Amino acid sequence: MQCALLYITFSDEAAARALGRKLVEARLAACANIFASMIPIFRWEDQIQEDSESVMIAKTRKELVEEATDFIKRNHDYDCPCVVALPLEGGNKDFLEWIVEETKDPET
Repeated sequence: MQCALLYITFSDEAAARALGRKLVEARLAACANIFASMIPIFRWEDQIQEDSESVMIAKTRKELVEEATDFIKRNHDYDCPCVVALPLEGGNKDFLEWIVEETKDPET
């Protein structure tokens, strides 16, 4: 049983909530945690930018990372959304089993 966290950024909390709900409904994530406000400082088009964004951390199976990423890209309001996967190396086995139970079987 291998699980992963998806770190995803959004333009605002409403966009994060909407896509988080879609991910859970599609069983591509067992849970989506949203941090309503953070300040990114980044380089874009050769300029240093500072803005406001929301962050989502979605809990999923490692085998669903690619499918979930494609789903996010199709449903996100950014042209190039930040979607990165972080493997879960340990933790509460009961919780990790819950993630597996609440997400779809990758073969379906």
